[in-house]
Amino acid sequence: MGQFVVSPTTHPTDCGRFRASFSVQGSQCNGSPGRVFRLSKTFASREGARLLAVTQGWLQASMAHPPEC
Repeated sequence: MGQFVVSPTTHPTDCGRFRASFSVQGSQCNGSPGRVFRLSKTFASREGARLLAVTQGWLQASMAHPPEC
């Protein structure tokens, strides 16, 4: 099992595009909240937004000392 659980999500915007977000939580955290990251770039497709959320979530979880936002 990995050290973190990454949960990517997409959200439709008012203009018909999509935004991405993801949460990162320790795999041993029993119900405690993780960190949620909302990305500002918009995409024409839900799949494009999801791909960015997955990629950014993986990068955040794999960094030894991720930057504080």
